[in-house]
Amino acid sequence: MLDFSFTEEQEYFRNMLREFAKEELLPNYTKWDREGTMPKHLWKKLGDLGVNGLRIPVEYGGSEADCVMTGIAAEEIGRGDFNLTYAVMLNSLIGEIINNHASEELKQEWLPQISSGEKIVGIALTEPAAGTDAAGIQTTAVYKNGVYVVNGEKSGISVATIGDAFIIFAKTNPELGNRGISAFICPAELPGVECKGYEDMGNIPIGRGSIYLNDVELPEKYLIGLENKGFSQVMNGFDLSRLLIGLQCVGAAFQSLDETIEHVKVRQSFGKPLAKYQAVSFPIVTHYTQLEMIKWQAYRGLWLRDQGLKHSKESASVKWLGPKCSQEAIHECLLLNGHYAYTKEMALEQRLRDVIGLEIGDGTAQANQMVIANDIIGKEFRSYERPAVTK
Repeated sequence: MLDFSFTEEQEYFRNMLREFAKEELLPNYTKWDREGTMPKHLWKKLGDLGVNGLRIPVEYGGSEADCVMTGIAAEEIGRGDFNLTYAVMLNSLIGEIINNHASEELKQEWLPQISSGEKIVGIALTEPAAGTDAAGIQTTAVYKNGVYVVNGEKSGISVATIGDAFIIFAKTNPELGNRGISAFICPAELPGVECKGYEDMGNIPIGRGSIYLNDVELPEKYLIGLENKGFSQVMNGFDLSRLLIGLQCVGAAFQSLDETIEHVKVRQSFGKPLAKYQAVSFPIVTHYTQLEMIKWQAYRGLWLRDQGLKHSKESASVKWLGPKCSQEAIHECLLLNGHYAYTKEMALEQRLRDVIGLEIGDGTAQANQMVIANDIIGKEFRSYERPAVTK
């Protein structure tokens, strides 16, 4: 039996978030970009609505929602404020890592604060010489006298300049390659932690930047899970975050299409509305159709994850095509709205800048195509060599 409908609870949640996004997020979406600030009061408001803790158990202040419900939040908040959707995507990934692998002490300390929006936590895996080849990280954590001494540099980290803490991945046994990576909670205020922001093209309120770790002493209790198991912990989580990113981008693109449809119905050219011309309506139809297909592939992937079934292929396809097709749709919308849309008076130019950033983050198009090829063709037939792990 196939059932593509949402439950009554999910429909209520969708309608509630769509109204919230329209009334409270969308009007100020461009404001935070211009000011270069993260609206932490809205991040906390999302906590009040149960969005920040969707993948966190009730006993730690979360909603304990399924993955499909989490996807609904990503899509709808993406319609209102693309950057605030990080409260869904980041917190879902981090919430799962901490809940599934951390000690009870760490769960009690961090999960309630993440759920409420009191604390913003980032995930620090990428380094200057280790992006797609995540196993090639150089950051080390050496155990000495009851603490792990961490040294290294993390780059391209979302919430680097606004985060209260980070999940840091470091090599505790470099000789083991990706089997020697461990994960730690690292509060941003610890001595030796220095965060510097970038002047990015988009996603400005997110505070992306580099984190420098110089002899940072992390108590043993900040180790998440077992030593040397950090790589496997985060890799599974990316299958979730990639699906959410796809819906985040699709939400922004659908909002752009909705706005553009209203524009072309009203704007006159040669005595009739723009919508009467196939050269205008057909591109809109093309983008709408592509986005619908990606959206339902994303929800299928989330459903598979809820059932405990394999979904890496679906996740990779959504992450590859979601940002790509979304930025193409937004670009088309910008053109159909004319020269005024090229100014910063409209949200279209910002959505375009913001979405392009996620064509890179959490796996490039090429990396995701490699995942799909491994699944449908087989690793033994792939026509490329896996990048060597740097030691």
